[in-house]
Amino acid sequence: MTKVLETIGLRKSFGGVLVIDDLSISVEEGEALGIVGPNGAGKTTWFNLVTGAVKADAGKVIFEGKDITHYSKHARCRQGIGRTFQIPRPFSDMTVFENVLVGATYGRSRSERASYRRCVEALETTGLLAKANVLAGSLTLLNRKRLELARALATDPTLLLMDEIAGGLTEAEVQELIEEIKKLRETGITIVWIEHIVHALLAVVDRIVVIQFGGELCQGDPHEVMNSEEVQACYMGGTPA
Repeated sequence: MTKVLETIGLRKSFGGVLVIDDLSISVEEGEALGIVGPNGAGKTTWFNLVTGAVKADAGKVIFEGKDITHYSKHARCRQGIGRTFQIPRPFSDMTVFENVLVGATYGRSRSERASYRRCVEALETTGLLAKANVLAGSLTLLNRKRLELARALATDPTLLLMDEIAGGLTEAEVQELIEEIKKLRETGITIVWIEHIVHALLAVVDRIVVIQFGGELCQGDPHEVMNSEEVQACYMGGTPA
């Protein structure tokens, strides 16, 4: 298998607090990788290091065999890294279509006209095409999450990073989202998904990595990892036997 992403020995401190500590993670082409860990473990910071939102103190980010450690976040997006954010913040006074168009044009540096078809495809994939002309500020939380996903997809990512996209949704809404992400996987896109709703991850991902104190605690088969004693102790609040 071809590695789409490798982070090698990443370190990041904020002030005197070490948030990412020598973290190395690789993602294979077409894989869906789940990332779990306690609040404050460094999961979102790792995403920020991958996307270039923050600069690593040490280590490398390799994307499709290319060292992009010193690329800007815009350059990384144009290379094929897309992401969603924990809290959707759409342009409320713009339509759903216009929001997605912003992602398509600025994310890939294309003209608006050249981006229209990709925007329509992203809206179809996320079930938002019927709401293309609705103001984004009027959307439900589920549809704002879908809009986050559509904006990321409009950049034509090879690698899609999803940060707690199921957070705050009802169980029925989570199930809807799971089915949509399963269909998205069929397109061959590579996914890394940070999520606290573990059963959603278990329904989708091939592998789980557990992060604790900014480093890797363990990784492997999703069910085996989540049932392990060390993860029960660290992440689920249990006590090892």
